[in-house]
Amino acid sequence: MTDDRSPYLVAPRLAGIGWLVHGFGRAGWDVENILVSPALCGFRPVVMRQLHSDIIHRLDREPAGRLEGDALMTDAPGLLLIVRTADCLPVLLVDGTHKAVASVHCGWRGTEKRILEKAVRAMGRAYGAEPGELLAALGPCIGSACYEVGPEVHAGFLKAGFPPDVFADSRTRRGRFLLDLRRANTWLLDGLGVKPDAIWSSDVCTHCDPALLSYRRSKGERRRMYNFIGIRDRCLKT
Repeated sequence: MTDDRSPYLVAPRLAGIGWLVHGFGRAGWDVENILVSPALCGFRPVVMRQLHSDIIHRLDREPAGRLEGDALMTDAPGLLLIVRTADCLPVLLVDGTHKAVASVHCGWRGTEKRILEKAVRAMGRAYGAEPGELLAALGPCIGSACYEVGPEVHAGFLKAGFPPDVFADSRTRRGRFLLDLRRANTWLLDGLGVKPDAIWSSDVCTHCDPALLSYRRSKGERRRMYNFIGIRDRCLKT
């Protein structure tokens, strides 16, 4: 990761890819900062209205209007694919063979709908991406020790096929559970054949880290952190 002075975190393995830009934004760094960032000069940000859905958009050019959904993918240089979070898990996917990328918003609703699995499969159909050749970076999200959910969430995940060990029993309230979003989404990637050493996780809890935004910690935080990935154009600054 970058040091504490940087406005965003990076995954070390992705940072070594010359044609790629990416980051997991900290609190206070938003699209206005992106537009004036020297490292992102010339990129065109794509920001969705997120719905906690399993809707995935394939882009080959900048969209004419604001999209609704929770995942973006492209093989077009110059587009900056953004997902916004404040406890949900942002996941960035990279297919180095076909030079394609995706950004995925994985809250509990999207994870239950297996949106990350669907995004990997969509990259395969669109670009020929093979799971065994993908790199995945999981950004900061609320950690399992802090993410208490109700029995309806527990039942929904089990019905969707997730293993019981993505939950632990709440330590404070009977009949409640602690959900591990990272574990649930890593399980999806494992099941598709993404290699374990190709999956990087920040392991930073948004609820515990004051440099990050947390919906739960701030009791309805309306601001969001901006997480991004994009392919450099040869004309863009490096």
